[in-house]
Amino acid sequence: MTDETKQYKSLLLIHGRDFKPAAETYLELSVAALRTGLVRDYPDCVACFDELPIDLAWYGDLSAEILLEKGRTYDEELDVGDRRNALQALSEITPRKKFGIRLYDQLPGKSALPEFFMDVGAPLMRAVGFRTPVLARLAKDVAAYYDKDSDYAEAVRKRLRDKLCQLMDRGDEIMLITHGTGSVIAYDVLWELSNDTETYPEYGQCKVAHWLTLGSPLGDSVVQKRLLGAKERDENKFPSNVISWHNLAAEDDYTSHDTTLADDFKKMMVQRQVSAVHDFRVFNLAVRYGRSNPHSSIGYYIHPRVSKIIATWLT
Repeated sequence: MTDETKQYKSLLLIHGRDFKPAAETYLELSVAALRTGLVRDYPDCVACFDELPIDLAWYGDLSAEILLEKGRTYDEELDVGDRRNALQALSEITPRKKFGIRLYDQLPGKSALPEFFMDVGAPLMRAVGFRTPVLARLAKDVAAYYDKDSDYAEAVRKRLRDKLCQLMDRGDEIMLITHGTGSVIAYDVLWELSNDTETYPEYGQCKVAHWLTLGSPLGDSVVQKRLLGAKERDENKFPSNVISWHNLAAEDDYTSHDTTLADDFKKMMVQRQVSAVHDFRVFNLAVRYGRSNPHSSIGYYIHPRVSKIIATWLT
């Protein structure tokens, strides 16, 4: 294979909801966490990782605009400092076998109540039609994403779609890593590219080699009903441009309170729209502001399971 036809690997990230640091800072911290995991577990892969094109689909400015309008405040300097502290603490945890329940149970402020509330309370709230108002009150940016009168959803999807199409145009072998509600945005973009009449002719046959969803709410039935394609039938219901799907859900991460996606999206495999959906239950050891934060992106990025998936892909 010549240099002109050689397929290159590329890594693309998209973050989740709430305030986020500037794009350059968020990407720097994310890459540092991913690299630290490889240094710890697969040092032979670090050189390949360092040569890997890595990019970020960032929409933090769009989310911040909504949140600030709703009266929220954000101290970016403090947030970045706390993220660096969390990364430093996680970097000191070796070997990888320590990323288990024993150390997790020792974290300060650890609580299963948020996940318990989602597991037990969510079905009841759905039964009485109460779930959406609660979501709108607690997560204004998520509510805006589902607001049909807002252009926020399309603006956010465009950020990822433009980055993803650029890699597809180049013919790269793509690994897509999505955190939290970023996985919902990614799902919708993937569905658009493989089903929408405007994008299908050009991108319908392009594939994402590996999709990693970290702390994803895609297992939630309310979220599933609002996904693009949810009302379609058969093959048009799902994206058909992912080869392997890896889903990590951390213990007590309320965002991914439904920890398994293989059962929810098994029809994609039956219809041969995805090769496999792998579910992994993990322990996120991140501590933010002195308390356990099982949804932390840095805690997911540095986890040994993510390191193994990336190392396997690189080699």
